[in-house]
Amino acid sequence: QLQASGGGLVQAGGSLRLSCAVSGFLFNDYGVGWFRQAPGKEREGISRINRLDGNEWYADSVKGRFTIFSDNAKNMVYLQMNSLKPEDTAVYFCAAEIAPGSEWELSQYEMDYWGKGTLVTVSS
Repeated sequence: QLQASGGGLVQAGGSLRLSCAVSGFLFNDYGVGWFRQAPGKEREGISRINRLDGNEWYADSVKGRFTIFSDNAKNMVYLQMNSLKPEDTAVYFCAAEIAPGSEWELSQYEMDYWGKGTLVTVSS
């Protein structure tokens, strides 16, 4: 089970930190990805982290502004979002893939578990 939280309304240039609580997994070999879906647009994978080795990946649209990190002791994955832009407005989802490999390609079609989304609104 995954649960995302931390969304809200922020002005352009501001910051938000999203949290993803992971529970119920009996194994440690999984990766967590963050996706977002803006109104009228397809779901976009923006970042992911491998729980075992911490390998990270970012989409070009967020690289340099967003940072993904995890607290394995708490089974939490975070997405720190800085320098937010109005085009970052979307519903953000976290999802998990079991045994993804270190440098796995993030794909919504490969994720095994999804959490409910949290809305991020960036005003101009």
